[in-house]
Amino acid sequence: MGLIVQKFGGTSVGSIERIQNVANRVIQEAQRGNQVVVVVSAMGKSTDELVNLATQLTNTPSKREMDMLLTTGEQVSIALLSIALQAKGYDAVSLTGWQAGIKTEAIHGNARIVEIETDTLHSYLNNGKIVIVAGFQGITSEFNITTLGRGGSDTTAVALAAALRADKCDIYTDVTGVFTTDPRYVKSARKLQSVSYDEMLELANLGAGVLHPRAVEFAKNYAVPLEVRSSLELETGTRIEEEVSMENNLIVRGIAFEDGVTRVTIVGLKNGLHSLSTIFTTLANHGINVDIIIQSMTSQDETNISFSIHTTDLDETLTVLQSNQEKLGFHSIQSESSLAKVSIVGSGMISNPGVAAEMFEVLANNEIQVKMVSTSEIKVSTVVEERFMVKAVEALHEAFKLDELVTHSV
Repeated sequence: MGLIVQKFGGTSVGSIERIQNVANRVIQEAQRGNQVVVVVSAMGKSTDELVNLATQLTNTPSKREMDMLLTTGEQVSIALLSIALQAKGYDAVSLTGWQAGIKTEAIHGNARIVEIETDTLHSYLNNGKIVIVAGFQGITSEFNITTLGRGGSDTTAVALAAALRADKCDIYTDVTGVFTTDPRYVKSARKLQSVSYDEMLELANLGAGVLHPRAVEFAKNYAVPLEVRSSLELETGTRIEEEVSMENNLIVRGIAFEDGVTRVTIVGLKNGLHSLSTIFTTLANHGINVDIIIQSMTSQDETNISFSIHTTDLDETLTVLQSNQEKLGFHSIQSESSLAKVSIVGSGMISNPGVAAEMFEVLANNEIQVKMVSTSEIKVSTVVEERFMVKAVEALHEAFKLDELVTHSV
């Protein structure tokens, strides 16, 4: 007998019909003789509907009360799924995050899990019950309900799998696995059989929305085997694990991309040991996330600093920098929006020099100008004009032969 954690997202439980489908998937696992813990999100768009109700009362609802409100969405899902399983003759019990022993730090809206007490879960499992746990939520040491932020249900599932020492954690979504790139934009995208933790972490951080980075990080740290699978189609998914089979010896295994990028340039910054730390500490203190950073010396006394941000943060970034101009000591600020980030990822890049050069050549041959570059051992990210984003992805996908990958399904 094994122990399997299954996670189903909001679209997977978006209707009674789909909840019945999820119940059948859970039963299939139980019939294999496994103990099963199921983590579910709120139904469909119900979280958005709850947010809308709150904003009809005020534009600035308290974060504590929003956590209290939003966690009710998962409560509906767990109760309905438990009822569906019971109606099919299976002993199931639903638990909120706090009932499942999930303890978090005292931060509303984006809390991190600090501990999971598993006694209650083991007690139910050992008594033959299927346990349904509400994702996205936990409780503080002061008994305040918290939410885990974006992708919180993925994190709940992986954290439970780690705490319970589960044999596997299956993440069920509306796609059949992790693809070489987003198949909604690139028709030649292919499903990968397996991806390493590091590759998946890079892809998730770079815009691939299949898994949340925090969940992948949790899985890597605790060596939790993951599989991304379809909740609607009966076929194998993509395994995320430490060692992967290098399919067709691919050097690049995936291409991630995201739009809504803006480049900000601080012109004429005085050279000093603490100039950079002061600027980025100031931005961080206002919750502004900075991505690619490029420094260029213009003289012995001055330098220019360019960095990328999400376009939605532009107004606040400009306000923060301009209000601190005298303290930071720079001449002016320039910005360019309507940009996108396109990234290639693959652990094979470590031992294969020249991958970045090939990427730049492919983009140049397609008359796509590279405006910023960032690299790590297993990825190269470029910033290009947003209007060329899909063209860049398609060209790179073909150049690195990702469209020739043979897919496997059962």
